[in-house]
Amino acid sequence: MKKNFLFLLIFIGFANSSQAQWFTKERLSNLENFDKRPITWGYFLGFNSYDFKFEYNEDLGDNPHTDVQVNKQIGFNVGLIGDLRINDYLNLRLEPGLYYNQRDLIFPGLEEKRDYLRKAKAAYIHIPLLLKVSTKRINNFKPFIMGGISTAINLSNNADHPDDNAQGEFRMTKNPLFYELGFGVDFYLYYFKFTPSIRGVFALTNELVPDNDPNSPWTSNINSMESRAIFINFTFQ
Repeated sequence: MKKNFLFLLIFIGFANSSQAQWFTKERLSNLENFDKRPITWGYFLGFNSYDFKFEYNEDLGDNPHTDVQVNKQIGFNVGLIGDLRINDYLNLRLEPGLYYNQRDLIFPGLEEKRDYLRKAKAAYIHIPLLLKVSTKRINNFKPFIMGGISTAINLSNNADHPDDNAQGEFRMTKNPLFYELGFGVDFYLYYFKFTPSIRGVFALTNELVPDNDPNSPWTSNINSMESRAIFINFTFQ
C-alpha cells in the first residue's frame, strides 16, 4: 500500500513537472533560430469552400426561391510560400497557389435542367500578400493572426467567350480582387515548422459577366456577384 502511495506521489510530481515545462521556457525548444532568418520558404496543401454573395437590381421578396441558389463543393489548394521577417512579431508573406473549386448555380423560374443549372468552375491562381502578426513564442508553438489583399487569375473564366447562358455558357471575370483575414498556429517540430491556418476570403469586385441579352432570365436582375471563401491550409517550412 505504501509503495502504491509513493508511486502515485511520484507520478503526480512528474505530471506537474511535465505540464510546467510545456508552458514555460524550460521545455526543450525546436528550431530555436528559425524565426531569426530574414527570408524563409515553404509550401502548403489544403482545402477550400467557395460561395457567392449576390446583390440584385430588384427585390423580388423574401421567398428564397426567387434568389440564385449556390450548391457549394470542397476544393483543394496547393502552393508556395515566401516569408519576409520584419521583426519578432511581424512577417510579410507571399503565398501564390492553385485553388480549384466548382459551384453549382440554380436559377429560379427556369423549369428545365439545361436552363436552371449552371456550373461555375474555377481554377484560380491565387496571389495574396499578407501581414502576419504573431504573439511571443511559447515553447514550441506561436499563435498568430493575418490579413491582407489578394488577386487571382481565373483560368476557367470564359469572360471573352462569345456564347452566354442562352447557349449554356456561364461567364466570370478573369481577375477578381479580394481581402483576407485569418488566424493559425506555428508548431516548431524537430525538423520543420508546421502551420495549420484558416482564412476568410472576400471579393472586392463583381465577378459576373452579364449575358448579351439585357433581359436575360439568368443575369438581368443580378447587380453583382462576389466570391467569398474559406481556406484551410497546412504549411510546411
